[in-house]
Amino acid sequence: MLTGNNLSKSYTSGKALDNVSIRMQPGQICGLLGHNGAGKTTLFRILCGLVKPDTGMVEVSSGRNKPIGGIIERPGLYPYLSAHDNLKIFAGIQGAPADLTSLNQYLTKVGLPLNRKDPVRNFSMGMKQRLGIAIALLNEPEYLVLDEPFSGLDPTGVASLISLITDLAEKDNIAILLSSHLMGELSKCCHYLYVMDGGKIVNAGTTGQLINNHIHNFSITAQNIASSVVLQKYRAKMGINDAKVTCNAGEIPVLLNELLAEGIQVTSCTPELSLEELVKTPIA
Repeated sequence: MLTGNNLSKSYTSGKALDNVSIRMQPGQICGLLGHNGAGKTTLFRILCGLVKPDTGMVEVSSGRNKPIGGIIERPGLYPYLSAHDNLKIFAGIQGAPADLTSLNQYLTKVGLPLNRKDPVRNFSMGMKQRLGIAIALLNEPEYLVLDEPFSGLDPTGVASLISLITDLAEKDNIAILLSSHLMGELSKCCHYLYVMDGGKIVNAGTTGQLINNHIHNFSITAQNIASSVVLQKYRAKMGINDAKVTCNAGEIPVLLNELLAEGIQVTSCTPELSLEELVKTPIA
């Protein structure tokens, strides 16, 4: 288990963290939700041992050579080198196996092609994020910390990265902590969510709990959704291929079944929640 107990950190500009406690277990995906400046990156730096807290302590229970791997802000890649050469350099720095077979295994694990020999400056943002994760996975850490991993990605890139993160947790039993300021991204892959504001944890709970207790707006996408009769009994704002529906989370399964019964093929149903609502409603 990775635990941060009563962590506080101040800079000349003010208090970045105020008595923050957080924990994560192997195989668990935890999300850290908060606006820019909420204290997420400072917390990540402390958990990774890059910054010492003023008060509190980090406890790591791990039998692996490298307990924690992470990406803080952007992956620090060498843009003029290939993915393979980047990985080889970082493997050397970390004392990890740097033979061709080992490096190819890491590239394959994160879904990067083995035949790309060009510089990573030519890579898409999603590919750079995957390479950063491959570097973080060197020496097989038990815990992985990813700071805003979805930043700059298009919807396809987000979906692909979510799939990778889920696989790492399920298949490799890695505990993953990732941050974002967008609820929709974290709700799709996280078991547990922490909400930060002003350097404090102001809300926390399983993703299901937060959705059930706080979310009343959903975006439902379907090609012919404008023809739905069922949606007429709900508060819904219709788009061309989507509808913004206001209802309780418990009503969604019934609504989706009703849409299916009338021939509406739903391709996605995404909960929508502003950070402000989670911030203003403190932990019970």
